[in-house]
Amino acid sequence: MPKHEIIISADIPGVDEGLRSFLRKVIRTALDGEGVDAPCEINVLVTNDAGIHQVNLDMRGVDAPTDVLSFPMFEFTPGDKPRPEDADPATGLVPLGDMCLSLERAKAQAKEYGHANRRELAYLAVHSALHLLGYDHLDEGPMKEQMRRREEAVMERLGLSRER
Repeated sequence: MPKHEIIISADIPGVDEGLRSFLRKVIRTALDGEGVDAPCEINVLVTNDAGIHQVNLDMRGVDAPTDVLSFPMFEFTPGDKPRPEDADPATGLVPLGDMCLSLERAKAQAKEYGHANRRELAYLAVHSALHLLGYDHLDEGPMKEQMRRREEAVMERLGLSRER
């Protein structure tokens, strides 16, 4: 299995090493589930609703908070994989992109959907990792179905399927 570098920063209190390790495991599982064999780098910011609202406004011009944002470095087609030649020569890692997660929104959605905070946070991280690999859900048809199938497959691998 390749050595992916998952860099997690937080601008809110309470993001301990246990949470960081959990997010790294989730993201690595998503990459592994997609057969990503080139070592990759992903930067993750864990924030709150105000923080993600500001990122959404600054980066996308959207004046609202959301649960997760993904900023891919490459335009992949779903199923495409990063290649070793895409790697940064200085690090040997393919810079897949950045994700921003609202811990506040994840907790609220977990309560709303009736499942554990960890499951919701994992789902958002998997969702974002798949965006970095070219998956999208802009339509309500085949693209969305394909992404949902991949999300559920990764969540199952993590032991966090919907039934749990």
